[in-house]
Amino acid sequence: ESVSLGQAPSLRVISADSRVLTTSAEGEYRVSMNSPDYFHELTCITEREKFIVPIRAIGARGILDFPDQLNFSTSPVKNNTQKTLLVRNIGNREAYYQITTQRPFSVKPSIGTLGVNETTQFTIDFYPEKSGNHCEDLVIHYDTGEDIHVSLYGAATDVNVRLDKNSLTIEKTYITLANQRSVVIHNWSDIIAHFQWKAFATHEKEEEKKQMMCQTMQAEQNSVLDQLLVECNMNPALREHLSIVTRTFENRQAIVHEDAMLFNNKVFSIEPLEGDVWPNSTTEISVMFRPQEAGMYLQTVYCDITGRETRLPLRIKGEAIGPKLLFNFDQLDVGKIFVGSSHSYEAILSNQGAIDALFHLMWPSTVLGVCFAFQPREGIVEPGGHQAIHISFSSTVLGPFSEEFKFHVNGSPQPVTLVIRGCVIGPTFHFSVPSLNFGDVSFGFPQTLSCCLSNTSLVPMTFSLHVPGDGNGEPSIRSQDQASDISSPTWRKAWFASAKPKEFTISPSYGTIRPQGFLDIEVTLCSNTVKTYETALVVDIKGSGEDVLALPISARCLTPPLHVVSPTVNFGRCFLKFQYQQVAKLVNEADLPGCYGVLPQEYKNSPTILYSSPVPCGIIPPHATVEIPLVLEVEEKGHQETMAYIAIFGNEDFPLKIQLVTFGEGPVVYVHPTTIDFGCIQVLKNVSRALCLSNQSVIPAPFKVQMARTPSQWRIDPSEGVVPPEAEISLALIVNLDDTVLFQDKINLAIENSNSYIIPVLATGIGTTI
Repeated sequence: ESVSLGQAPSLRVISADSRVLTTSAEGEYRVSMNSPDYFHELTCITEREKFIVPIRAIGARGILDFPDQLNFSTSPVKNNTQKTLLVRNIGNREAYYQITTQRPFSVKPSIGTLGVNETTQFTIDFYPEKSGNHCEDLVIHYDTGEDIHVSLYGAATDVNVRLDKNSLTIEKTYITLANQRSVVIHNWSDIIAHFQWKAFATHEKEEEKKQMMCQTMQAEQNSVLDQLLVECNMNPALREHLSIVTRTFENRQAIVHEDAMLFNNKVFSIEPLEGDVWPNSTTEISVMFRPQEAGMYLQTVYCDITGRETRLPLRIKGEAIGPKLLFNFDQLDVGKIFVGSSHSYEAILSNQGAIDALFHLMWPSTVLGVCFAFQPREGIVEPGGHQAIHISFSSTVLGPFSEEFKFHVNGSPQPVTLVIRGCVIGPTFHFSVPSLNFGDVSFGFPQTLSCCLSNTSLVPMTFSLHVPGDGNGEPSIRSQDQASDISSPTWRKAWFASAKPKEFTISPSYGTIRPQGFLDIEVTLCSNTVKTYETALVVDIKGSGEDVLALPISARCLTPPLHVVSPTVNFGRCFLKFQYQQVAKLVNEADLPGCYGVLPQEYKNSPTILYSSPVPCGIIPPHATVEIPLVLEVEEKGHQETMAYIAIFGNEDFPLKIQLVTFGEGPVVYVHPTTIDFGCIQVLKNVSRALCLSNQSVIPAPFKVQMARTPSQWRIDPSEGVVPPEAEISLALIVNLDDTVLFQDKINLAIENSNSYIIPVLATGIGTTI
């Protein structure tokens, strides 16, 4: 018999030598321990058995006499309440402790050592951020691994702390000046209420804002470090800058995390932003309004204050007034004036406001706008002052005009306007219409308007016509040409950005009109740009000048909002690699025709569905419906879907989407018979039976067949092949038995992309094998 402690350095067995014990005899062993706490197992081994005796030694302990529970009763929310405990070590050795708890409770000190019978003070804080009951455990962790739990309880509630008003309206204020209102914080509680004015309604939103700022800094840091690493490869001496950059961004993020996120606004300011309100007293808060631009300003700020769970909102409203500049008249009618002649006028700007008014002229982009000159174009008008504006006008464009000139005033959202109207008369010729209004035209569909140019003078008039701003590239593309070729690059939006097409066709564009004569002019617009046209048909007269007369042209090019009746075309169950056709209905509910095209299928890898259209593009009249044939071929089994796109000529960026859905199926093959019994047949002789494969589908069915056993008494001819669509073939199953017993086997028939079949076969041999 022997006794072993294994690897137990803290324990020692006295008289542990092996000895022999007779029946009913006893052996005494002493275990010596030199550790204050220990657990081990004593192993006793005999020639027949092994016994394990657990040994547990518990030494001296340090024990802190904390109470079982601590009640803070009811405290104001967001207010810190403290309790101080005098704790003594009532154990018989030093107590090494670490104390933890959860918010809203905290404890100091949280770690330390206390000798036997020594005392120390612990401060436990209760700072609830939400009202209601709060229960947590104060856990004292000893170095021995033992934990002691003290129940902490506290209740938080709102107290009578409030603002004297929830909204504040500041009187109208001129820009660059300031105005002030005040709001009062009332504290009718027994605590000192600390307040902070915040821009966010909750602490969580503040943290989200900080997180976003830190993420932006992190992205910026990564970008700077990446660039610096590239430079370090060229100049290794720059590697010391890596730590500098990292430390700089860490400092910036630390500043963000430590930021109290107090309210900060360029228009509204609050003073003081932070402070204390003593018990049963009030504090006045000043709100300043310093607008820089005219307009209505609304801002909500939040007072985060002790004693209230939610932040107190204050809605601030202020209206900023800009300078008040006015002309001495709103409209100037210059009447009829001759072409090329110069005229001068004067308008007076007066400042009826209380601040300086800085102004400058915003030139119009119209054809006649360049015929005017203003002096001065910009300046400053003092309060109560006046500024004379000299206006010069000399026109080379015939016809009536009405021009609106806008003077921008700094700080004012609305400009000061002056309308000048009149009529320029010149050579004695005219158009038969005041303007060419094409109205709404469809993209790529030519629209022609006619007018008559009359020469009322007594001499011949040689003229030329053009439209300013028209493209100088290739002629614009007509929808009839576009609908003839779906592979044309003009179905792609990138093609239109390469060159500006010529969209206007004038016939005739030049010529000579006899005295007192006239000539019919046709202007055709084939727009390849979705926009509103505000241009003119300009007349150049030989010997008189260019741009003598401008016939306004207006049009709006649109693409009709076509839509498909059903965004999903379900082809149902389809055999693999066999084409099926359905139609997608396209509807045009607009008053304009449209041009459409089914875009060719694009793919990189092997697609599961192939689709096309035998008639991919065409013209759809107004208020009409067309059927677009779609041909689909599924390549894989199971549920498959893809997206087909129908481009609208003129709106290539947003093609219509049609989801093509199908379920791919392999061939359907009927196999008969399902069991082949040869019965009793002569041994050593070939006996044949037929196995019929009938293809019930419209696609070929490749197959492979083999016997389950190897070697087998049966063989199949042929062992692989293809069953044509909607056809039937026979396989020869040949058996040659070599014994007068029952033989059984199975035929394994595998049909590509379809089911597999197992056909039992059996035969019994008769006769003699000799």
